[in-house]
Amino acid sequence: MNPMARGNRVRSERAEAAEIYASCACFNLRRTTRAITQFYDLALRPAHIRITQFSLLTLISGLGPVSIGRLADVGGMDHTTLVRNLRLLEHDGLVRSARGRDARVREIRLSERGRRTLAIAIPLWKRAQQRFAGKLGAARFRRLLDDLSASSTAAATA
Repeated sequence: MNPMARGNRVRSERAEAAEIYASCACFNLRRTTRAITQFYDLALRPAHIRITQFSLLTLISGLGPVSIGRLADVGGMDHTTLVRNLRLLEHDGLVRSARGRDARVREIRLSERGRRTLAIAIPLWKRAQQRFAGKLGAARFRRLLDDLSASSTAAATA
């Protein structure tokens, strides 16, 4: 291939790649998720937890003793990833697991340490949430949450 044709091919490949990363919903969501995760992780640092841990602790707190299956469904999480994250929370003493009323089902609940950690983390999260919403503006923030919900539904039914 002559140098001019090679240069045109490279420019064409670069243009195509630029179009893909500019328009790809998954790429842009993942990039945004990383930035927002870093923002919330920094805000929650004084509580010694990350936003992923906060999210799970909050779900467990809100659902009460909950089976892993129900927690995965409500949280929209993969069962294997959820179990791995729950093991870490249990190792850190933030949650406890025990047999439920149905002996075949394990139930997850907050430990006392998990409750204390959440009590420290919630005001930190609220401040971060207000800061983030303030940066976007109230209407745009509500639209973002609505759009994320619609996107999740669309992906699940596509």
